[in-house]
Amino acid sequence: MAVQSVQRPADVREQALPGYAVAAIREDGLWRCVRLAPEALVDLDKAITELRSLHSTGAVLGLLDVDDEFFVLLRPTPGGVALMVSDAVAALDYDVAADVLDLLRVDLPPEEDALDAPPWPEGDLGIVADLGLPADELEVLAAEVELYPDEQLAAIARRCGFADALAEVLG
Repeated sequence: MAVQSVQRPADVREQALPGYAVAAIREDGLWRCVRLAPEALVDLDKAITELRSLHSTGAVLGLLDVDDEFFVLLRPTPGGVALMVSDAVAALDYDVAADVLDLLRVDLPPEEDALDAPPWPEGDLGIVADLGLPADELEVLAAEVELYPDEQLAAIARRCGFADALAEVLG
């Protein structure tokens, strides 16, 4: 499933990127957050596997702040995984974003057109609607270019009710 980036070296999966990978888990109405392995920032399969290993009776949500450039939300479902990337154009430079688009079966327009377009979110915008953030509001938040991905994820955490748990794990 790996999609190699045209602008990144082939060994990018071996390198850690700035940012963070965190799982937010809700059980019995309480949220807790745990860090995922740094490799989750460059390997979507790793992120999905780690999230699936966090067995919970409640919600499990993965948050990836990749290189302070974009974020990815992942949520295991009985039939697979729900995915959302804040900037589809990031797939030109980052394997994890390309892998998200690959799983979503979304093709980017030609590179020159994609680079001229403003960033746009792609995927399941209703991924956290049941947790308190409707799809239309997530779309507006993802399109807010004045915010860094960590600020966008903090806003998502506030709306969904796990901001304190996220802040605690990020220290």
